[in-house]
Amino acid sequence: MFVNSFWALLPAIIAIALALITKEVYSSLFIGIVVGGLLYSGFNLEGTIQHVFVDGMIAQLSDPWNVGILIFLVILGTMVMLMNRAGGSAAFGRWAVAHVKTKTGAQLATILLGILIFIDDYFNCLTVGSVMRPLTDKHKISREKLAYLIDATAAPVCIIAPISSWAAAVTGFVDGANGLTLFVRAIPYNFYALLTIVMMLTLTFAKFDFGPMKEAEHLTKHEGIKPAKSWASSITGAEDQPEPPVSLKGKVSHLVFPIVALIVCCVIGMIYTGGFFSGENFIDAFSNSDASVGLVFGSVVALILTVIFYLATRVLSFNECMNAIPEGFKSMVPAILVLTFAWTLKAMTDSLGAKDFVAGLVSQFASSNEIMSLLPAVVFLVAVFLAFATGTSWGTFGILIPIVVSVFDANLSSELMIISISACMAGAVCGDHCSPISDTTIMASAGAQCDHIKHVSTQLPYAMTAAGISFVTYLVAGVLRVWYVSLAFGIILTVAVILGIKLLGGKSETASTTVTTDK
Repeated sequence: MFVNSFWALLPAIIAIALALITKEVYSSLFIGIVVGGLLYSGFNLEGTIQHVFVDGMIAQLSDPWNVGILIFLVILGTMVMLMNRAGGSAAFGRWAVAHVKTKTGAQLATILLGILIFIDDYFNCLTVGSVMRPLTDKHKISREKLAYLIDATAAPVCIIAPISSWAAAVTGFVDGANGLTLFVRAIPYNFYALLTIVMMLTLTFAKFDFGPMKEAEHLTKHEGIKPAKSWASSITGAEDQPEPPVSLKGKVSHLVFPIVALIVCCVIGMIYTGGFFSGENFIDAFSNSDASVGLVFGSVVALILTVIFYLATRVLSFNECMNAIPEGFKSMVPAILVLTFAWTLKAMTDSLGAKDFVAGLVSQFASSNEIMSLLPAVVFLVAVFLAFATGTSWGTFGILIPIVVSVFDANLSSELMIISISACMAGAVCGDHCSPISDTTIMASAGAQCDHIKHVSTQLPYAMTAAGISFVTYLVAGVLRVWYVSLAFGIILTVAVILGIKLLGGKSETASTTVTTDK
């Protein structure tokens, strides 16, 4: 009764609704998990406990891919802690404060750094957050706005970067065709990712915010940043421990070296797992790489090189470097806990057949030749809903991309197939961007040290605006099937919508002021 039906999505819907209503993540996710266990077991208590903890949580924490991601997270936390203690982040902050004089400049610098760190979204979130917090705090940019800038340059940038963990994941879901070729051809049609970047730049240059983000920015402007509690303590309720002293010898190079080492080593680690050093060419090796293992290999080597560099430059002692390892782990515990719950919730929806239910809906629609031009827009909507409900982009790729490829018989000459695959990727990123149970959204909150639910609620209007514009653009692309015309239409529409919202907002404020004055 509950399997392979709309009921399969109920656990995720309950978890998301509770998180938004109660502003509390852990209990909301756990209740959603329990609901999934109850539906799967037919409301049998023993079966529910077995399914939730053994088939769900334990299975997810023993999955090699997930373990690799957790190890990568811990190493990233350690690297960030090392960069902070070595004074690299502080040195960059001083340099940035001296050279970036305006609030607009601070936001542009954050966006630029987010675009440059394209190798992985987790790496992006934590690094950009750690590096840019001093600068954005100086210019009274709210932590909610920083979290949005981080989140909007994490997955959206990775999904249009051919050399990234996301490109490797997407190519792995394509059978019967060259996955990387499809990925590259789909980039110009990835409207949500591209238009999100356009939207960020428009908002920044227009010096404008709307919705809950406007309130957060107003509050920060008048009251400033209140860093009394870290992101971790805002979730756990625990008081922060006194921060260890930061080295006064730190230079910008003590920030740049670890970041460059991470990027280079992670790329090498990924192509190594794809067989590059066994004779495969670079493109095939990257397409066939195991991103989870490759990122672990690369981050471990980068961590070792960073420790050696810090010791050689005498910015930290060996004991100080080693003490940063458990501290880095502790800084990631809240994110790891939320990720564990999010993965377990996904396991519940998978066991209830959410994939098959959604796949059936898409296949039925695609079988109608009369309305094939609408397929990209429909795939986009389905991907948004599925990624929002499950909190995973990659899982959405795995469900929808094979369906789209099979509909077109892996015909690389079909422009509509390219558009539909891109719509799947764009929708998955959009749903992931909106979802409070998404791992990337969680990591953006961690990187910005922002309350997670506040990040979700302030970001949602922005993400939904970009989603609506992307949907209309996919309708146009399905008819025209020319990327540069469709993309130009989307960019013009994005700028027009943002400026229109600003104009309407300005008129309403003027009217409100006039009414108040008359009274």
